[in-house]
Amino acid sequence: MRVFVTGASGFIGSAVVQELIGAGHQVVGLARSEASAEALQRAGAEVHRGSLEQLDSLRSGAETSDGVIHLAYIHDFSKFDENARVDRAAIEALGEELAGSERPLVIAGGTLFLAPGRAGTEEDRGDPGLTRRQNEHLLLSLAERGVRSAVVRLTPTVHGRGDHGFVPIIIGVAREKGVSGYVGDGANRWPAVHRLDAARLFRLALEQAPPGTVLHGVAEEGIPVRDIAEVIGRHLGVPLVSVEPEQAAEHFGFLGAFVGADSPASSAITRARFGWQPEHPGLLADLDEGHYFQATPAAAAV
Repeated sequence: MRVFVTGASGFIGSAVVQELIGAGHQVVGLARSEASAEALQRAGAEVHRGSLEQLDSLRSGAETSDGVIHLAYIHDFSKFDENARVDRAAIEALGEELAGSERPLVIAGGTLFLAPGRAGTEEDRGDPGLTRRQNEHLLLSLAERGVRSAVVRLTPTVHGRGDHGFVPIIIGVAREKGVSGYVGDGANRWPAVHRLDAARLFRLALEQAPPGTVLHGVAEEGIPVRDIAEVIGRHLGVPLVSVEPEQAAEHFGFLGAFVGADSPASSAITRARFGWQPEHPGLLADLDEGHYFQATPAAAAV
């Protein structure tokens, strides 16, 4: 297949590009900068110039493709709703171009806050009031318009070398504060998945998922946050401390609401339907490899 990939030079996208090329697909990657274009060329992908805000570039990329994987997102947490609206417009543009063709459109979603108090499953639809969850619902509705739509929900922690997400930010907080913190008793759980396992699931969704499918990229259903903090503290040589819930925002910044969340998720349905079995190290083992602590990570995704 000729596959148009947005976010193709990013942390997850670059792994998806390699997965697709390794499986014999031809990849066309969206590039908004010269650096992204060069990275795509080195990876063996064709370059398509444009950005999320340039909807015509998205339409033209989709027009000449056999399928689309949409991974690009503006990771500026100070403008969350605004960025979700940009993403919605991108999904609408891609969907309009693919309508009636039965070609696949696969996007990334999330498991965070999906089913408070229990492990979220692929059958859960989540809070329809959340802006980004609305985008997921929009994507699934494209099945009624002749698009083989699928969403791969990712865990709040997608880990591996080059990670610039939540865990590196928490490590940065521990360096700055001189303590490795967790909220309350730290028993709340975070699911996790390695970027290479997530990349394989995106390929399987592109190749196999029926219209309107939800898949869960969840390798570990729920790791106690205290266990994550313990590994971070051990590698940094700083003490482990409990942070009171009302102090979480002050200690962790914008991550305060997330660090204290109990948000386990299951991938049992995905594994049964698509034969997906994660093969790469879990989060704690990945942290213990040491690469997260070799330098101060960037605080925001590109």
